[in-house]
Amino acid sequence: MEYAILIFYFLSLSVLFLFGIHGLVLLYYYHKTQKILLPKYELPKELPTVTIQLPIFNELYVVDRLIRHVCKIRYPKDKLEIQVLDDSTDETQEVAKQLVEEFRAKGFDIHYLHRDNREGFKAGALKYGLERAKGEFIAIFDADFIPAEDFLEKTIPYFQNPQVGMVQTRWGHINEEYSFLTKALALSLDGHFVIEQQARNRAGFFINFNGTAGIWRKETIIDAGNWQPDTLTEDLDLSYRAQLKGWKFVFLNDVVSPAELPADINALKTQQFRWTKGAVETAKKIIPQLLKAKLDWKVKLEGIVHLTSNIVFPLILVVAVLNVPLVVIKNTFSEFDVYYNAMSIFVLASISSFLFYLYSQKAIHVDWRNRILLFPVFLAGSMGLAINNTKAVIEALIGKKSGFTRTPKYRIVSNKDDWRFKKYVQRRLSPSVIFELLIALYYVVGIGISIYYLEIAAIPFQLLFLLGFGTVGYMSIKHALVTAK
Repeated sequence: MEYAILIFYFLSLSVLFLFGIHGLVLLYYYHKTQKILLPKYELPKELPTVTIQLPIFNELYVVDRLIRHVCKIRYPKDKLEIQVLDDSTDETQEVAKQLVEEFRAKGFDIHYLHRDNREGFKAGALKYGLERAKGEFIAIFDADFIPAEDFLEKTIPYFQNPQVGMVQTRWGHINEEYSFLTKALALSLDGHFVIEQQARNRAGFFINFNGTAGIWRKETIIDAGNWQPDTLTEDLDLSYRAQLKGWKFVFLNDVVSPAELPADINALKTQQFRWTKGAVETAKKIIPQLLKAKLDWKVKLEGIVHLTSNIVFPLILVVAVLNVPLVVIKNTFSEFDVYYNAMSIFVLASISSFLFYLYSQKAIHVDWRNRILLFPVFLAGSMGLAINNTKAVIEALIGKKSGFTRTPKYRIVSNKDDWRFKKYVQRRLSPSVIFELLIALYYVVGIGISIYYLEIAAIPFQLLFLLGFGTVGYMSIKHALVTAK
């Protein structure tokens, strides 16, 4: 039994180590490619027709903000079409219709498209709109975004390269300072955009359209097989299919599209579950195609790592469960000492992760030193989401299908805003909360065991597990039990 626990623990840590060290690989490419400048293009004299798609579903609090800001985008009205793709089942329908009528009266070519069903969910709505779109290019914004007025002026020029099929901008954060939760989320997303997207793009690896705040060449979408609803991450799926077809993507780190971060933990869990499950579904679908493609082995390898990164969550859970008995085994059976000494190398993965997020903050924030202090909070939170996301990984691996559950938005902008009494708050608790709190209690005992055996080195990581699972479980209950007005 001792050998089985040790081997399982060691193998899990090894895989986590490889994914952690991969952060250093991306940092290497990030620094190596810093001097590679994107070609400079001016706006063409003859501007192309652009269709902006706004897929929404029950977005009562933000739909007006979205439409009003989209209509502020600088572009000739006769070259701009706006589609409000509304699958809503509540009063959002009436609000959206009134806004469309208001801006049509002002001369905008804006259309309200409502489907009687949510077939295909977001992918279905985008495909429905695409069939009716006039534009040569298709920009997409989710309901929680506030597009900049110069969005098209800064993205359209890159399509003068006929090989470019999609341009993605970096997400900004409207409500980053709202709470520790939003600050930690901003740190996580900044790492993805500033380091991952930028390094991969400049190094010639595949990147992904992030579902919003980007613009596609319509021909690219059709050539790649159009939007398909067989995964929960239709954006990641289409991205890989398009790049496998030979289309080039461009990531613009200096063009920022602000968005609203989830303000409550249960909304975040919903988002993380969908992203995690969808990514694994996409990996199952795309990796066989990736392996068969005539591509450089580095591009294939990086793509596989990109698509399979969510497998870390079940392994985090394994490490969390086995860590405590391993402390007991270490202090009971001396013949395993050599294995424990070898495990010390796994600390490098944590250092790699820290550097990854350090450089992302340093690149875009003057006060990066203060922001990176939130790294332990982010790391603990990632651990605490392991149960929620492990369920998503397992469901994807066994082929269990589920619907597209949107992330609620509440128009949270300043610290004065309050989401707790608004519609869409998720008040039903997931069974995962029980397991999160049980593991937190488990680590109270585990820390006591480590103190008893004077295993001081184990305590910092055990504290992170305790903080992560305990905080996620506690906040899940607290945020679900807010009293509705």
